[in-house]
Amino acid sequence: MLISVIIPVLNEARTLAKTLKTVDALPGDKEVIVVDGGSSDKTVAVAEKYSRVLNSDRGRAIQMNAGAAAGRGEVLLFLHADTLLPPDALQAIETSLKDEFVAGGRFRLKLSNPGWRYRLVGWSINTRDRILGGFTGDQAIFVRKDVFNAIGGYPQIPLMEDLEFGRRMQQAGGVLRLRQRVITSSRRWEKHGVLKTVFLMGMLRTLYYVNFPPSRLRRWYNDAR
Repeated sequence: MLISVIIPVLNEARTLAKTLKTVDALPGDKEVIVVDGGSSDKTVAVAEKYSRVLNSDRGRAIQMNAGAAAGRGEVLLFLHADTLLPPDALQAIETSLKDEFVAGGRFRLKLSNPGWRYRLVGWSINTRDRILGGFTGDQAIFVRKDVFNAIGGYPQIPLMEDLEFGRRMQQAGGVLRLRQRVITSSRRWEKHGVLKTVFLMGMLRTLYYVNFPPSRLRRWYNDAR
Protein backbone atom coordinates (compact mmCIF):
# COMPACT_ATOMS: atom_id res chain seq x y z
CA MET A 1 0.00 0.00 0.00
CA LEU A 2 1.63 3.21 -1.19
CA ILE A 3 1.16 6.15 1.18
CA SER A 4 1.63 9.67 -0.11
CA VAL A 5 2.95 11.90 2.66
CA ILE A 6 1.94 15.47 1.83
CA ILE A 7 3.55 18.40 3.67
CA PRO A 8 2.33 21.96 3.01
CA VAL A 9 5.02 24.52 3.80
CA LEU A 10 5.68 28.23 3.97
CA ASN A 11 9.04 29.44 5.34
CA GLU A 12 9.68 26.27 7.35
CA ALA A 13 13.42 25.83 6.70
CA ARG A 14 14.22 25.59 10.42
CA THR A 15 11.82 22.74 11.16
CA LEU A 16 11.40 20.89 7.88
CA ALA A 17 14.68 18.96 7.73
CA LYS A 18 14.01 17.06 10.97
CA THR A 19 10.49 16.22 9.86
CA LEU A 20 11.66 14.96 6.47
CA LYS A 21 14.50 12.92 7.98
CA THR A 22 11.99 11.26 10.30
CA VAL A 23 9.68 10.42 7.39
CA ASP A 24 12.59 9.18 5.30
CA ALA A 25 13.55 6.70 8.03
CA LEU A 26 10.08 5.18 8.27
CA PRO A 27 9.74 1.62 7.00
CA GLY A 28 6.99 1.15 4.46
CA ASP A 29 6.00 2.02 0.90
CA LYS A 30 5.81 5.81 0.68
CA GLU A 31 6.35 8.91 -1.39
CA VAL A 32 6.92 12.35 0.06
CA ILE A 33 5.51 15.49 -1.53
CA VAL A 34 6.30 18.94 -0.14
CA VAL A 35 4.01 21.67 -1.45
CA ASP A 36 5.50 25.13 -1.12
CA GLY A 37 3.29 28.20 -0.97
CA GLY A 38 5.96 30.72 -1.93
CA SER A 39 8.66 30.50 0.74
CA SER A 40 11.28 33.23 0.89
CA ASP A 41 13.77 31.26 3.00
CA LYS A 42 15.61 28.00 2.23
CA THR A 43 12.55 25.76 2.62
CA VAL A 44 12.58 24.55 -0.98
CA ALA A 45 16.30 23.76 -0.90
CA VAL A 46 15.80 21.70 2.26
CA ALA A 47 12.80 19.89 0.81
CA GLU A 48 14.54 18.97 -2.42
CA LYS A 49 17.03 16.83 -0.51
CA TYR A 50 14.35 14.44 0.70
CA SER A 51 11.20 14.82 -1.37
CA ARG A 52 9.40 15.82 -4.50
CA VAL A 53 8.61 19.54 -4.38
CA LEU A 54 5.57 21.24 -5.87
CA ASN A 55 4.76 24.93 -6.01
CA SER A 56 1.23 26.19 -5.54
CA ASP A 57 -0.75 29.22 -4.51
CA ARG A 58 -0.49 30.03 -0.81
CA GLY A 59 -3.01 28.53 1.59
CA ARG A 60 -2.82 25.28 3.53
CA ALA A 61 -5.98 23.81 1.99
CA ILE A 62 -4.89 24.83 -1.52
CA GLN A 63 -1.45 23.32 -0.98
CA MET A 64 -2.76 20.06 0.47
CA ASN A 65 -5.21 19.65 -2.39
CA ALA A 66 -2.39 20.22 -4.87
CA GLY A 67 -0.29 17.56 -3.18
CA ALA A 68 -3.20 15.13 -3.13
CA ALA A 69 -3.82 15.63 -6.84
CA ALA A 70 -0.18 14.80 -7.58
CA GLY A 71 0.08 11.88 -5.16
CA ARG A 72 0.20 8.33 -6.51
CA GLY A 73 -0.67 6.64 -3.24
CA GLU A 74 -3.82 4.77 -2.31
CA VAL A 75 -3.62 6.63 0.99
CA LEU A 76 -2.90 10.30 1.68
CA LEU A 77 -1.18 11.36 4.90
CA PHE A 78 -1.19 15.10 5.61
CA LEU A 79 1.68 16.15 7.82
CA HIS A 80 2.59 19.56 9.23
CA ALA A 81 6.17 20.70 8.75
CA ASP A 82 6.75 20.82 12.52
CA THR A 83 5.27 17.40 13.35
CA LEU A 84 7.21 14.15 13.78
CA LEU A 85 5.64 10.79 13.01
CA PRO A 86 6.20 7.76 15.26
CA PRO A 87 8.49 5.00 13.92
CA ASP A 88 5.60 2.63 13.15
CA ALA A 89 3.29 5.26 11.66
CA LEU A 90 2.96 3.75 8.19
CA GLN A 91 2.43 0.21 9.46
CA ALA A 92 -0.22 1.49 11.86
CA ILE A 93 -2.05 3.25 9.05
CA GLU A 94 -1.90 0.23 6.78
CA THR A 95 -3.17 -2.06 9.54
CA SER A 96 -6.06 0.28 10.33
CA LEU A 97 -7.15 0.37 6.69
CA LYS A 98 -7.44 -3.39 6.37
CA ASP A 99 -11.01 -2.77 7.50
CA GLU A 100 -12.71 -1.60 4.29
CA PHE A 101 -15.24 0.42 6.29
CA VAL A 102 -12.51 2.70 7.65
CA ALA A 103 -12.14 5.90 5.62
CA GLY A 104 -9.14 7.25 7.48
CA GLY A 105 -8.06 8.62 10.82
CA ARG A 106 -5.51 10.52 12.83
CA PHE A 107 -2.96 10.02 15.61
CA ARG A 108 -2.89 11.04 19.22
CA LEU A 109 -0.68 14.03 19.92
CA LYS A 110 1.92 15.29 22.32
CA LEU A 111 3.82 18.57 22.33
CA SER A 112 7.57 18.72 21.95
CA ASN A 113 8.16 20.69 25.15
CA PRO A 114 8.31 18.23 28.09
CA GLY A 115 7.16 20.80 30.67
CA TRP A 116 4.07 19.96 32.70
CA ARG A 117 1.98 22.75 31.16
CA TYR A 118 2.64 21.42 27.67
CA ARG A 119 1.94 17.85 28.74
CA LEU A 120 -1.37 19.11 30.12
CA VAL A 121 -2.19 20.82 26.84
CA GLY A 122 -1.44 17.61 24.93
CA TRP A 123 -3.61 15.61 27.32
CA SER A 124 -6.47 18.09 26.94
CA ILE A 125 -6.29 17.95 23.14
CA ASN A 126 -6.40 14.16 23.15
CA THR A 127 -9.21 14.11 25.70
CA ARG A 128 -11.28 16.58 23.70
CA ASP A 129 -10.72 14.51 20.59
CA ARG A 130 -11.71 11.30 22.36
CA ILE A 131 -14.92 12.78 23.75
CA LEU A 132 -15.99 15.28 21.10
CA GLY A 133 -14.02 14.47 17.96
CA GLY A 134 -13.11 17.49 15.89
CA PHE A 135 -9.48 16.58 15.37
CA THR A 136 -6.96 18.91 13.77
CA GLY A 137 -4.13 18.81 11.26
CA ASP A 138 -1.53 18.66 14.03
CA GLN A 139 -2.65 15.06 14.55
CA ALA A 140 -1.48 13.97 11.06
CA ILE A 141 -4.72 13.14 9.26
CA PHE A 142 -4.74 10.19 6.85
CA VAL A 143 -7.44 9.18 4.40
CA ARG A 144 -8.03 6.82 1.51
CA LYS A 145 -7.50 8.75 -1.73
CA ASP A 146 -10.82 7.66 -3.21
CA VAL A 147 -12.58 8.97 -0.10
CA PHE A 148 -10.61 12.22 -0.31
CA ASN A 149 -11.78 12.69 -3.89
CA ALA A 150 -15.36 11.71 -3.10
CA ILE A 151 -15.73 14.33 -0.38
CA GLY A 152 -14.12 17.05 -2.47
CA GLY A 153 -10.77 17.29 -0.70
CA TYR A 154 -10.02 20.07 1.75
CA PRO A 155 -12.47 22.98 1.66
CA GLN A 156 -10.60 26.03 0.46
CA ILE A 157 -11.28 28.23 3.46
CA PRO A 158 -8.60 30.32 5.21
CA LEU A 159 -8.89 28.56 8.60
CA MET A 160 -10.46 25.44 10.14
CA GLU A 161 -10.09 23.50 6.90
CA ASP A 162 -8.87 20.45 8.82
CA LEU A 163 -11.81 20.57 11.22
CA GLU A 164 -14.28 20.73 8.34
CA PHE A 165 -12.44 18.00 6.44
CA GLY A 166 -12.63 15.74 9.48
CA ARG A 167 -16.38 16.28 9.66
CA ARG A 168 -16.80 15.27 6.03
CA MET A 169 -14.56 12.25 6.39
CA GLN A 170 -16.60 11.00 9.34
CA GLN A 171 -19.66 11.04 7.12
CA ALA A 172 -17.89 8.89 4.53
CA GLY A 173 -16.98 5.96 6.79
CA GLY A 174 -15.24 4.93 9.97
CA VAL A 175 -12.57 7.28 11.28
CA LEU A 176 -10.00 5.96 13.76
CA ARG A 177 -7.85 7.58 16.41
CA LEU A 178 -4.65 5.56 16.48
CA ARG A 179 -2.91 4.84 19.77
CA GLN A 180 0.46 6.05 18.43
CA ARG A 181 1.39 9.67 19.11
CA VAL A 182 2.86 12.27 16.82
CA ILE A 183 5.12 14.91 18.35
CA THR A 184 4.16 18.39 17.26
CA SER A 185 6.11 21.53 17.99
CA SER A 186 5.08 23.50 21.05
CA ARG A 187 6.38 26.72 19.47
CA ARG A 188 2.93 28.33 19.23
CA TRP A 189 2.30 27.89 22.96
CA GLU A 190 5.84 28.97 23.79
CA LYS A 191 5.67 32.11 21.65
CA HIS A 192 2.19 33.34 22.57
CA GLY A 193 1.78 31.79 26.02
CA VAL A 194 0.00 28.62 27.06
CA LEU A 195 -3.16 30.14 28.55
CA LYS A 196 -3.55 32.73 25.81
CA THR A 197 -3.13 30.13 23.07
CA VAL A 198 -5.52 27.63 24.66
CA PHE A 199 -8.13 30.37 25.06
CA LEU A 200 -7.67 31.66 21.52
CA MET A 201 -7.86 28.25 19.86
CA GLY A 202 -10.91 27.30 21.92
CA MET A 203 -12.63 30.55 21.00
CA LEU A 204 -11.87 30.12 17.29
CA ARG A 205 -13.24 26.57 17.28
CA THR A 206 -16.37 27.63 19.11
CA LEU A 207 -17.01 30.52 16.75
CA TYR A 208 -16.52 28.23 13.76
CA TYR A 209 -19.07 25.78 15.14
CA VAL A 210 -21.63 28.61 15.27
CA ASN A 211 -20.89 29.52 11.64
CA PHE A 212 -18.64 32.51 12.15
CA PRO A 213 -16.92 33.22 8.78
CA PRO A 214 -13.45 31.60 8.56
CA SER A 215 -12.14 34.69 6.77
CA ARG A 216 -12.79 36.74 9.91
CA LEU A 217 -11.42 34.05 12.22
CA ARG A 218 -8.17 34.08 10.25
CA ARG A 219 -7.51 37.66 11.33
CA TRP A 220 -7.16 36.51 14.96
CA TYR A 221 -5.02 33.48 14.23
CA ASN A 222 -1.33 34.07 14.89
CA ASP A 223 1.37 32.13 13.09
CA ALA A 224 4.30 30.98 15.21
CA ARG A 225 7.24 30.51 12.86
